Amino acid sequence: MVDKPQSGELFGVPYNFERPSLKRLVSSYWQPGDGMLVEKPFGIGYTLNLANWRAWVVLAVAGAMLYQERRGGSDEFESEAEDEPVEVVVD
Repeated sequence: MVDKPQSGELFGVPYNFERPSLKRLVSSYWQPGDGMLVEKPFGIGYTLNLANWRAWVVLAVAGAMLYQERRGGSDEFESEAEDEPVEVVVD
């Protein structure tokens, strides 16, 4: 029986199912000469390149959104709905 390849590309999306080593993990997440997205060290697809400043902006925005969601920003809308009646017009 023919062995299936452990890494490659399928429909333009990279995959790699080789056992990851610490050196390969570090080198895949920190590639100073590459763009914001780099191939994942294990699995399917792409991941952020932490050597690129744009990846840190993406992480900061995602962290700010997560913080705002967990803080409970929906309290403003609940208090407004209780104060005023709602008019519904049906044609």
